[in-house]
Amino acid sequence: MGVPEGRFHFAIDRGGTFTDVFAQCPGGHVRVLKLLSEDPANYMDAPTEGIRRILEQEGGMPLPRDQPLDTSRIASIRMGTTVATNALLERRGERLALLVTRGFRDLLHVGTQARQDLFDLVSSPTPSGDQGPAGGAAHEQQVGTLARELGFAHVSLSSETMPMVRIVPRGHTACADAYLTPTIQRYVQGFRRGFQGQLKDVQVLFMRSDGGLVPVDSFSGSRAVLSGPAGGVVGYAATTYRVEGGHPVIGFDMGGTSTDVSRYAGEFEHVFESSTAGVTLQAPQLDINTVAAGGGSRLFFRSGLFVVGPESAGAHPGPACYRKGGPVTVTDANLVLGRLLPASFPCIFGPGEDQPLSPEASRKALEAVATEVNSFLTNAPCPAPPLSLEEVAMGFVRVANEAMCRPIRALTQARGHDPSAHVLACFGGAGGQHACAIARALGMDTVHIHRHSGLLSALGLALADVVHEAQEPCALPYTPETFVQLDQRLSRLEEQCVDALRAQGFPRSQISTESFLHLRYQGTDCALMVSAHQHPATARSPRAGDFGAAFVERYMREFGFVIPERPVVVDDVRVRGTGRSGLRLEDVPNAQSGPPRVDKVGGGYQETPVYLLGELGYGHKLQGPCLIIDSNSTILVEPGCQAEVTETGDIRISVGAEAPSTVGAQLDPIQLSIFSHRFMSIAEQMGRILQRTAISTNIKERLDFSCALFGPDGGLVSNAPHIPVHLGAMQETVQFQIQHLGADLHPGDVLLSNHPSAGGSHLPDLTVITPVFWPGQARPVFYVASRGHHADIGGITPGSMPPHSTALQQEGAVFLSFKLVQGGVFQEEAVTEALRAPGKIPGCSGTRNLHDNLSDLRAQVAANQKGIQLVGELIGQYGLDVVQAYMGHIQANAELAVRDMLRAFGSSRQARGLPLEVSADDHLDDGSPIRLRVQINPSQGSAVFDFSGTGPEVFGNLNAPRAITLSALIYCLRCLVGRDIPLNQGCLAPVRVVIPRGSILDPSPEAAVVGGNVLTSQRVVDVILGAFGACAASQGCMNNVTLGNAHMGYYETVAGGAGAGPGWHGRSGVHSHMTNTRITDPEVLESRYPVILRRFELRRGSGGRGRFRGGDGVIRELLFREEALLSVLTERRAFQPYGLLGGEPGARGLNLLIRKDGRTVNLGGKTSVPVYPGDVFCLHTPGGGGYGDPEDPAPPLGSPSQPLAFPERGSVYEYRRAQEAV
Repeated sequence: MGVPEGRFHFAIDRGGTFTDVFAQCPGGHVRVLKLLSEDPANYMDAPTEGIRRILEQEGGMPLPRDQPLDTSRIASIRMGTTVATNALLERRGERLALLVTRGFRDLLHVGTQARQDLFDLVSSPTPSGDQGPAGGAAHEQQVGTLARELGFAHVSLSSETMPMVRIVPRGHTACADAYLTPTIQRYVQGFRRGFQGQLKDVQVLFMRSDGGLVPVDSFSGSRAVLSGPAGGVVGYAATTYRVEGGHPVIGFDMGGTSTDVSRYAGEFEHVFESSTAGVTLQAPQLDINTVAAGGGSRLFFRSGLFVVGPESAGAHPGPACYRKGGPVTVTDANLVLGRLLPASFPCIFGPGEDQPLSPEASRKALEAVATEVNSFLTNAPCPAPPLSLEEVAMGFVRVANEAMCRPIRALTQARGHDPSAHVLACFGGAGGQHACAIARALGMDTVHIHRHSGLLSALGLALADVVHEAQEPCALPYTPETFVQLDQRLSRLEEQCVDALRAQGFPRSQISTESFLHLRYQGTDCALMVSAHQHPATARSPRAGDFGAAFVERYMREFGFVIPERPVVVDDVRVRGTGRSGLRLEDVPNAQSGPPRVDKVGGGYQETPVYLLGELGYGHKLQGPCLIIDSNSTILVEPGCQAEVTETGDIRISVGAEAPSTVGAQLDPIQLSIFSHRFMSIAEQMGRILQRTAISTNIKERLDFSCALFGPDGGLVSNAPHIPVHLGAMQETVQFQIQHLGADLHPGDVLLSNHPSAGGSHLPDLTVITPVFWPGQARPVFYVASRGHHADIGGITPGSMPPHSTALQQEGAVFLSFKLVQGGVFQEEAVTEALRAPGKIPGCSGTRNLHDNLSDLRAQVAANQKGIQLVGELIGQYGLDVVQAYMGHIQANAELAVRDMLRAFGSSRQARGLPLEVSADDHLDDGSPIRLRVQINPSQGSAVFDFSGTGPEVFGNLNAPRAITLSALIYCLRCLVGRDIPLNQGCLAPVRVVIPRGSILDPSPEAAVVGGNVLTSQRVVDVILGAFGACAASQGCMNNVTLGNAHMGYYETVAGGAGAGPGWHGRSGVHSHMTNTRITDPEVLESRYPVILRRFELRRGSGGRGRFRGGDGVIRELLFREEALLSVLTERRAFQPYGLLGGEPGARGLNLLIRKDGRTVNLGGKTSVPVYPGDVFCLHTPGGGGYGDPEDPAPPLGSPSQPLAFPERGSVYEYRRAQEAV
């Protein structure tokens, strides 16, 4: 599309703090402008004000704010906006009604049934619209027509909003669309009113979340959430990637309120399901990972640890230096360090928004934190000299950098890429101060900073293309027999895209299309949206391209293997049409004319020259340290780095090695915070290797595994992810092996264990342990381990989770201390024999899936090897003594946090004249008591947890190994602390645990334990939290349901009600405490298994009454279409979940089988029963207990008064949520 002469083209990014305006003026020159997004005292709308100012400056005539702007000189306006995001975050969308199939009114409330925050007892619900029953999805068009006839101004149909299988995310997307689109339309109408003729003759385009522009009338809520950040990705893709010769690029966008990370290597990386502010959207979105709160990340010193975020100062009041009474932030630390110069910022701060940044306010706010730091250092057991204010500020900056590196590593390694092979494209107002440090930490040698980096998102809008997408669901196999159908469907969608773009004025020569198939291996959930643009058609592929080859290549890269014998299924077909419309930039700076002028010299640790970006020319080279500033950003070139000005006027920084610094073994709180991130990163990277190389669904897709790092004594240092039932349990396993094998541990050995008396949880959880030796050391210097849930290891039932086992040997293969690798050789023959051994026991079978067992065990060995490599690099950098010392320091830090909590709890009871001993007891449905007395010592911050009086081992499988109780205890301690702490051995250091031998919590080595892992663990948590009065009992059950026959098997756990607490109602329809498993989407369930889900809704009134109500359980009805064996393993069918402080108990659960002839049978809590076509299983799950007297009215809850935190999102966040949903 041609550029009309003599007219303006505006590209505007309306961000959370600032609005950036990029204008191509008549004649081709560029003007840029940055102004506050919210300034109601001076203007109503920031984009309109930005346009007014530029027209005024260029025209030389005043344009009054109270009059609509003349549009005769405006050719186009392109905008990215956070209007939709803010409406979602602040819940300011349109009130809506949801119509859904009868029996599913609460489906979107329950969602996946997993809670968002693993350790949040409040489990605050995701707000949703009013919901009422209506017809099914097949009748959506009819319902939509009726709704419009009734007068609804906006109707969103899920089949149109996002035609993809899976009703829950599609339903959320349709609701978000209905919730947000009217808000966007109101904003657009208000924006238009600021112009004469309401922009009738101006091309107005908005950026969608997928990186494409659409006409304003096609801009909808569900596609708008990443509208602002998407422009930045387009910006660096169109500039840095091209200039750097096609090297893959990591985008690092650090603004005032968020830090976004993304990747580009020749094509945009999209995700098709992502959550923002608790709402899951199923729509194409650029994979933009919001990983931190940007310059507004708040700074804390907690229990000896430097902590950055996740709390944010937001745009209001903003950092302390904004002069509005805000908290101390990363921006303040940079200001104190002289990395920001107030004179280079506009005077837009203070109550009147007319003052400069305030270094004094930053110093004052940071001095308060520095006082806490130095008080801790001088009163520590080994006192250390106090830190200066600048050292504290530098510490926080270093910790912030390390925190931001972790998700960047995760983003690249998740897809099989090496972070060091990338160029770092840095933009956003705050990014330039951190670029060199981030690149250095990730091993990158080049940083590219565009000359308009402070407003690259606005530039990206100017360079972006107009996009139209068409998509439809598909359920065809990818085979030669279906290729003609696939080509026909792709051709039809391509025609739709071309027609839509032609209607917007694009000639066919400027339109291109790209076809995609959403492919997965049959029987797996891991679908990849693949394009065949690099794989031309062959005789054995569709005409549109060789999608099969593209799928296999990408699957191998991301997961490390392929499954050639497995059929491939097409879930969706999609076409993306693009109308090329980006502007051409004409302004290129002049070449150098002499050396660069030094504007001034900054003081501090090192005298540092300051250069003005506008005065630099092509060829100028600047040695670090120096600052390069313009009106929109500040770039710090660190010592050892060199910056040069490119031909296009951008800054390319060559990152040199960091000057070596000496770190001693003595505790340094800054180094402690950095080591904390490094240790966690090691466990996370081990997990990525395990997930990529494992083959089973349980590990690859359900992510049911944990990886961990241990000190030389076997004490846990870090583990990831935080699966509750694994917390601390692996430590027992490692320490058992150290004691059991003694000197019989040698280099090249790898151990395998799952026995409950050796720290195991239940037999399917196989733990692989690798001792690590170091030159000159006789004993292992540390250990790494990975625990993965294997789908079958033999026993009396498929899945190795029998509801009626009475002895351990019935539950599968047992490994007490088995050398899986000996002298570097994988012992395949011996481990195969051990996995088949249960078949020698009458009524039992050996493993039913040996191939997956062996593949996953090899993957666990590979994950451990990755951990060894990473710790070896750490030792190479710091030395063995320092790394081992910080392993101890991080454990001591967790101990300190727990001691502080116990001290505060004990002191509170003393102040109220209450005894320092608290107790609680509860019962399993068979009457077995679980009793706990806790004796608090407030002076030491310690406690004794005594389970004496707990019932004996039972003849059944509800026995819980000792490791289960310790995991439950660590989980509870973390909940009671109420904030992030390192979850390691130190958590249990202030605690002595007494568990009677031979009891249900420490049974004999032969006892069956499979139910203890999934049921008794919940009761232990209820008893601990009840003793502390933290909250009423939650449903206390995982509601395990198994269905199987000769050719299929299915297992699920089902949500119930959460307990209420002091100040909150219990959440309804959610998993609690020791499980957080997601439930299979109804459409996927019905398509893969011979069942129909008739009903899935809240069990109203099942939550206990109280001043704060307990959460309701759910009702779930399955209609069987084939003969099968139904097994249930449940609790709380006899004893109700207790209430607290006068709150009433929640309702008991109930398992009913309704035979085809109408006969209804109560199945009891634990049974296996044959079912036949037409039978219905009706599951009523327990409610949560109430809190407080029901007659005492609860105060209005309003919004929870939580500190403002950035809205974390992107594939890295989704991966972690999926890991914690086990």
